[in-house]
Amino acid sequence: MAIREILVVPNPVLKLVSQPVDKVDDELRALMDDMLETMYDAPGIGLAAIQIGVPKRVIVMDISGPDDEKAPRYFVNPEIIWSSEDTAPYEEGCLSIPDIYDEVERPARVKLKYLNYQGEEVIEDADGLFAVCIQHEMDHLQGVLFIDHLSRLKRDRAVAKVKKQARAA
Repeated sequence: MAIREILVVPNPVLKLVSQPVDKVDDELRALMDDMLETMYDAPGIGLAAIQIGVPKRVIVMDISGPDDEKAPRYFVNPEIIWSSEDTAPYEEGCLSIPDIYDEVERPARVKLKYLNYQGEEVIEDADGLFAVCIQHEMDHLQGVLFIDHLSRLKRDRAVAKVKKQARAA
């Protein structure tokens, strides 16, 4: 396993649409292992492959609390097959947009279909933080960042702040 570099805005790779994965094999599992190690190191609770420069429809996640046992999750070719009409606001952040947080309104519940680490198809309901995180990460697969859900002014300010931090580093 290896820790990979996480791309940050305004890197144009983050705007790419990720491609479906043909099969879950040892090479893909190695990528997911690297992604998980990278996410934990950051630290974060979710990471899409595109955030490390790999345009594949792959997500890793662990929404367990800091005092809980780790509970890594793997999502290959995830699709939302149903979403609730009711929405819920949640303050989101992103490893590709360091130190920027803002409230995003998303469907409160979703049903998703994906392949797991072993390549088995799973259909699962998500609500709460799980629903927020999976929708956030799936946006990455479409080249959408959480700041794209904000007003143009807030989005521009966020990108400017990240650029300024990068110059100062």
